[in-house]
Amino acid sequence: MSRKNQISALIMLIIGLGVFAFEMRTTNLQALWQQALQMNLFWLVVAFLAMFLSYFFEALVLKVLLKGREDSLSNWWNILRIPWIQALFNAITPFSSGGQPAQLIALLQSGVEGGRASSVLLMKFIIYQTIVLVNFIIAMIFKFESIAHQYAALAFLIAGGFVIHVFTIGLLLMIMFYYRLTRKLVMGIMKLISIFVNRQKAQSWTQKALTKIDTFHKESLVLKKEWPKVLLATLLTFIQLLFYYLVVYFTLLALHVQRARIMDVLIMQIMIVMITSIFPIPGGTGGAEYSFKTLFARFVSLPSQLYLGMFIWRFITYYLGMFLGIIAVAFKPINERKHG
Repeated sequence: MSRKNQISALIMLIIGLGVFAFEMRTTNLQALWQQALQMNLFWLVVAFLAMFLSYFFEALVLKVLLKGREDSLSNWWNILRIPWIQALFNAITPFSSGGQPAQLIALLQSGVEGGRASSVLLMKFIIYQTIVLVNFIIAMIFKFESIAHQYAALAFLIAGGFVIHVFTIGLLLMIMFYYRLTRKLVMGIMKLISIFVNRQKAQSWTQKALTKIDTFHKESLVLKKEWPKVLLATLLTFIQLLFYYLVVYFTLLALHVQRARIMDVLIMQIMIVMITSIFPIPGGTGGAEYSFKTLFARFVSLPSQLYLGMFIWRFITYYLGMFLGIIAVAFKPINERKHG
């Protein structure tokens, strides 16, 4: 882990603590401590377990997409460390932009061929984004009217997140099904960009974009023929997200919040995922906390209980991944091609 990344991680920890300190500035700390002592440890452990299972199923998605290839991964450490590394670099980069490159490097270290690794990661990404979008649409059908009525500001943020997800998936689907048109569009856009930037830099960006389009399209043709593998990866991604969404429900149970219905909690967690996607600050810091406080205040009457729940949920779903990612980076993988 480079010094720059170490500084980024430290900055995000400080910002995160600052956000919590600001949110809890009027909270009775003694009441907060009493809430912590009264927590149900069983449900707290289940909340942590749910997050670990989410990471496990994400690793299984990668294993499935690489299965049957010459450079597939068989060592479990090599597979399990990938989601942790993604969690770390998503957490310290704007719009979670560092997760994909970090996963690519981790796969290369394990002996996976570069073009194959980047293509599989893109396919994993599009499956993930699609399931997030499908879950969101289902949530909209059941709850958007009440959310829009009760939380007008959040409804605007949720709509923004929806637009970003649709654009991202639409672009990737265009590469899969309208390859030539996508190449022409990208080349046209890059010509416009070249008016404002150095010509050599614009050419470099164009070449990189076209190379990524080519490799993703090539891999998508292979995976379209292997539709059972894609279906299995889709199912595993759904389970991965389900466990992630359940963390907040188990956190509320740990705080003895019994009146929160599981479906309501799941839908609200889906909303939070959409909202945080539009915040450029790494990890959606600020937006995630605000969304949690706004959406779950009606379930949790005591401010100390609400802020304790927010801290536990945020630690499990965000900071835990950072710490696990640091461990994954510190302990190198086994290069299976080199030693196999």
